[in-house]
Amino acid sequence: MSERSFCFTFFLGNLLAILVSFPYNYREIKGGRRAERETASETEMNVTVNGYDIYYKETGAGEETVVILQGWGTKISVYDSVAACISEKYRVIQLGFPGFGESKEPETAWNVDAYADFFVAFMQELNITEATLIGHSYGGRVIIKLANRKELPFKIRNIVLIDSAGVLPQRTQEQKFQIAKYKLLKKILNMKVVYAMFPDLIDDWKSRQGSADYRNATPVMRQCLVMAVNEDLTELLPGISQEVLLIWGENDTATPMRDAKIMEEKIPNAGLAVIQNAGHFSFLDQPVIFRNIMRVYFRME
Repeated sequence: MSERSFCFTFFLGNLLAILVSFPYNYREIKGGRRAERETASETEMNVTVNGYDIYYKETGAGEETVVILQGWGTKISVYDSVAACISEKYRVIQLGFPGFGESKEPETAWNVDAYADFFVAFMQELNITEATLIGHSYGGRVIIKLANRKELPFKIRNIVLIDSAGVLPQRTQEQKFQIAKYKLLKKILNMKVVYAMFPDLIDDWKSRQGSADYRNATPVMRQCLVMAVNEDLTELLPGISQEVLLIWGENDTATPMRDAKIMEEKIPNAGLAVIQNAGHFSFLDQPVIFRNIMRVYFRME
């Protein structure tokens, strides 16, 4: 066993010990109060990156930097509690991706690689040469891409993936049939002669299709989303050389436990912490347990 693998195994052992000694068994707790916010200084800032005015937040003033990459369509304030877990020791940066929350959307549709390119430019603009990366959902996709690049202008120290996206869902035959039916119906309804006969009815039908993320997105961001969800990053997982902590909500339906198990299996140096009674936003569903996991991993105690 390598020294790095030993240290990671040692961490998981300590994590288990702390969770066992916690006032509630982490496999039985059903409630959980919100974690109290730290008093570390917080600064909201804007920076221009490749012509885009980008909103970001900086908390703490530690020597080591941690950057949080947000999930699809979220505001960076959603991750305040994640930053608060470690900001008393680390400099924590919450980045607002173009088209997410407060930052202006791209002029054209971006795929995951384009967002990774943007992140590289953001890191250069802030003169960050080394950082631990935390990614939730879509942010995990970007990190997986970055970790597979042979050359980066900064070093990725460690990685934390929270309910990360990147693995294509396993569709049932019924789901495949419904998708095929939808595509056929869409093709028919888009015919000019058909649309001319029932414009209001067809517009109403279109407005009710797709996921909530898709329906709530602008036309440009819908294209971004479609490109992302149709790209399988499974083959990139073995190419991640960094130590990776996977934190997952057991009841996550957006990126189910199947995805977590695949990532744990294929990433060479990965460990998985499962939070029961939590979904896709595990850090909000069970903040106390999530906080304990983070503070152990980042050696806050």
